[in-house]
Amino acid sequence: MLYANALTKDYGAHRALDDVNLTVESGEIYSLLGANGAGKSTTIKLFLGFLEPTAGCAEVDGLDPQREPQAVRRRLLYVPETVGLYDELTGYENLDYFARLAGVQDRSPDRLRESLTAAGLASDAFNRRVSHYSKGMRQKVGIALATIKEAKALLLDEPTSGLDPEASAEFHDLLLRQRDRGAAVLMATHDLFRAREVATTIGLMQAGRLRRTLDASRITASDLESLYLEEMGRRP
Repeated sequence: MLYANALTKDYGAHRALDDVNLTVESGEIYSLLGANGAGKSTTIKLFLGFLEPTAGCAEVDGLDPQREPQAVRRRLLYVPETVGLYDELTGYENLDYFARLAGVQDRSPDRLRESLTAAGLASDAFNRRVSHYSKGMRQKVGIALATIKEAKALLLDEPTSGLDPEASAEFHDLLLRQRDRGAAVLMATHDLFRAREVATTIGLMQAGRLRRTLDASRITASDLESLYLEEMGRRP
């Protein structure tokens, strides 16, 4: 579903991403771990088509984000650190608006409410203005859009940053549901514990390179922390 081959991005003399290869199949969660500047966000932006690669390629469902941006974005949902919603609209109205932009045909009230409920948003918040929402509630509207859009892939950039432990656990439960319905999930995060809990595969990035690829089911939390610290301490 998501495929990167020798993906490279330069900004002048600075190489932000260096020969990255990764694959995320449907029903998998791939967590990219690394410090700020490791290349995690650059990787996601290349899949979205926000940036053009210097070399190599990124593909979404066999499509090039640069050549077929609209077709690619119909298949994706992007959840940044803070989901951009219209504060003057309610959660329900935001979902209806963005579903319309995404070309969702069935935007019946029942389906919109079902999607918000499936994303874990309390029913008494549906008609409340988003300006009164917590960050966790905003993220749930984003997941509701993935549900109603039936997105084939989710790209997540630090989605749990700033969430309290309960909200973080709740959000990751939602990701598991998206995985179980067959979505491919690529998530950039600093949260080693949650990455191990939800990921199928973990990639350790440092200085633009994918240093290690780990099977999350075969590694302990302690071993992951040790490997992470070892890679982050390595010179570029």
